[in-house]
Amino acid sequence: MPAATPQPLPPVVLCFAAADPTCGAGLQADLLTLAALGCHPLTVVTALTVQDTAGVEDVLPISGGWVADQARALLEDMPVAVFKLGMLGSIDAIVAVAEVLADYPDTPVVFDPVLASGRGDAFADEEIVAAMLALLLPHTDILTPNSLEARRLAQELESARPAPDLAACARLLIDAGCAHVLVTGAHEPGAQVVNTLYGSHGPLRNDAWPRLPGSYHGSGCTLASAIAAQLAWGQDMSAAVAAAQDYTWHALAAGFRPGMGQHVPNRLWRMTSTHQQPASSREESHVRVA
Repeated sequence: MPAATPQPLPPVVLCFAAADPTCGAGLQADLLTLAALGCHPLTVVTALTVQDTAGVEDVLPISGGWVADQARALLEDMPVAVFKLGMLGSIDAIVAVAEVLADYPDTPVVFDPVLASGRGDAFADEEIVAAMLALLLPHTDILTPNSLEARRLAQELESARPAPDLAACARLLIDAGCAHVLVTGAHEPGAQVVNTLYGSHGPLRNDAWPRLPGSYHGSGCTLASAIAAQLAWGQDMSAAVAAAQDYTWHALAAGFRPGMGQHVPNRLWRMTSTHQQPASSREESHVRVA
């Protein structure tokens, strides 16, 4: 009997984030998304949380030493294609993550700067935000803030009140060290949600998606993890962002409300027989930068 042809290994993505017992956001959202997109996820727990779909009741940060030890044990064992950062929980953890990233300068980093829960529970004070900006942005290939997060991060950089417009926010964040910024527009008014990818020379692409009813727990985690998956499979940044948005929109459209709070994205929507199609109402534009 001829030997079986070895199957190619799935790309490995290492996620730093807090655990969410609802599996709506955090590490569990990363796991579901990356697995659905054919990647093998690795997890480094940065905090434990007490939460439900309505909000977060308590957070227990994991010490920086434990964060670093988790990551280095994994990195000594397996090759990692992409790093994905979510809620880190403390300055101690941010320092540990930055030190790990510094040792792998050629590995892309996707950073979802989680500053608050969907209900508005704060995860980051001014010192944590300042540490994110100083220590993590220089290692970041793409930052994925929503518009509220983009304004808050820019305010910290500029000490400006009121915050500048979103294009200016992106410019400040890129000047602070990250290569790309994807500002998502779910918190902005309008019948469509417009997401804009910025590079060092300005906007690279705009994508407009039909606004869905309700609010979703873990939409940002899903999008950032989907971008990480696409980069791990070898897509360039613009293509990765486009494919990740399409996946995320469908996950939200197929979402469900398992509890008394927010809806949860259905990251396994491709396994269901029917789902909405946004193609007829989706608009996108691409700006080529020389």
